[in-house]
Amino acid sequence: MAKRDYYEILGVDKSATAAEIKKAYRKMAIKYHPDKNPGDAEAEAKFKEAAEAYEVLSNPDKKAKYDQFGHQAFDGSGGFGGGSMNMDDIFSQFGDIFGGAFGGGGFSGFGGGFGGGQRRVKGSNLRIRVKLTLEEIANGVEKKVKVKRKVQAPGTTYKTCSTCHGTGQVTRITNTILGRMQTASACNACGGSGQIIDKKPDEADAHGLIVKEETVSIKIPAGVVDGMQLKVSGKGNEAPGNGVAGDLLVAITEEKHATLQREGDNLHYDLYVSLPDAVLGNSKEIDTVTGKVRIKIEPGVQSGKILRLRGKGIPSINGYGKGDLLVHVNVWTPKTLNKEQKAFFEAMRADEHFEPKPESSDKSFFEKVKDMFS
Repeated sequence: MAKRDYYEILGVDKSATAAEIKKAYRKMAIKYHPDKNPGDAEAEAKFKEAAEAYEVLSNPDKKAKYDQFGHQAFDGSGGFGGGSMNMDDIFSQFGDIFGGAFGGGGFSGFGGGFGGGQRRVKGSNLRIRVKLTLEEIANGVEKKVKVKRKVQAPGTTYKTCSTCHGTGQVTRITNTILGRMQTASACNACGGSGQIIDKKPDEADAHGLIVKEETVSIKIPAGVVDGMQLKVSGKGNEAPGNGVAGDLLVAITEEKHATLQREGDNLHYDLYVSLPDAVLGNSKEIDTVTGKVRIKIEPGVQSGKILRLRGKGIPSINGYGKGDLLVHVNVWTPKTLNKEQKAFFEAMRADEHFEPKPESSDKSFFEKVKDMFS
């Protein structure tokens, strides 16, 4: 099923400010929160849907990518992953949104670390850069990369934190002129996880983690652009205890092609033809992202003519078809001639066939540029 528009889900338009987006999400989250709708699967689904929309629209970089590419910018690696979200992920990332909306104590029963539930700490994210050729970008590719990430050391055991008694937070009561005020914050003893190290091997760090090299498979969709960032969930550093692993953030770098230049979804190719080929016509082999193809050069072709090969460009990241390959014809004029060649062209100076006679179909440079971008 196609995903709904994130702006539609939160009931805001694209010009909404960060504060308006946050306010709209808070309203949706309170309305569909599982504590208010126990056993209601539809409400839970809408709660997750709103959380996914806010996770993207509240992040300036993700919001910019979504505005440009839509859901395709995150498919297979971005957002929360739709139906795979769990309540722990949502509450751990958006706890500050809800504040005291549910009796001042937050939420209960979903491991969010509010109202007595145990908080699940998330491990840190890792970042890598992956270089792709134009051919890989055009066809999509699966890359296997080696990543050094922190994982729980074998033999490490944890026990309930005695400071927070496993809740992951400590409560403080302060007397003010307005009366007694209760505040809650993450437990310093366990870092908010609710657990502390019981036993660990010597090679593990203070959190019971070791560094391990792992091969990670990354599926990269066709049509990605230079600078785009993909996310592989759960392949960052693990968290101690019952925490959830961070994510692996993959930045895309596009390698320069020897003969093709990319412009959005279109590709450009400079084709140089000799003067005899331009006069008599010929066929030429050129590069594309799917291999070499042979194109026909019509007799009398003019320098600057653009041949459009439809569908030979880059697939749209939004799934709207493919771009084109624009072949720019450049007639190569010889710089040196022998006596016989020079005599031939001297004789042709006055020949009417060599007189420039542009027709209405022979467009100017500016008209060609206009056509190229239309």
